[in-house]
Amino acid sequence: MELKLSSLDEISEVAAAVIAYAGDRRVWLFEGQMGAGKTTLIKAICEQLGIIDETSSPTFSLVNVYVDAAGEEYYHFDFYRLNKEEEALDIGCDEYFYSGNHCFLEWSEKIPSLIPTQNLKININLNADTTRTISLSKDD
Repeated sequence: MELKLSSLDEISEVAAAVIAYAGDRRVWLFEGQMGAGKTTLIKAICEQLGIIDETSSPTFSLVNVYVDAAGEEYYHFDFYRLNKEEEALDIGCDEYFYSGNHCFLEWSEKIPSLIPTQNLKININLNADTTRTISLSKDD
């Protein structure tokens, strides 16, 4: 499935479409070049999901935990600074991934062998005209 994001005014609708497409998938892989809008889209998705915590990129902490009004936890990872997969294991990423809670992963390509097989891939492509094309696919 492909979505087009022409401006930030449309991000809530795009976030809602991503959530609807995801179905029961809990591990979401956000792919795209630096500055493509991965964190911005995650923030919009969190708003749509009713997360009450402030969202931000976990670039230095590797993982942020957010909570919605019902007390459900959501995990936001940023693996950009990892040098090897073992660093993700050191923070217990596998426990998060298989917790049954939503996990939003930025730079998951740094940990390819640790990604659960059932996931949602969200690829954000920054177009020359500054619009974004967001491609969604499910892996089994």
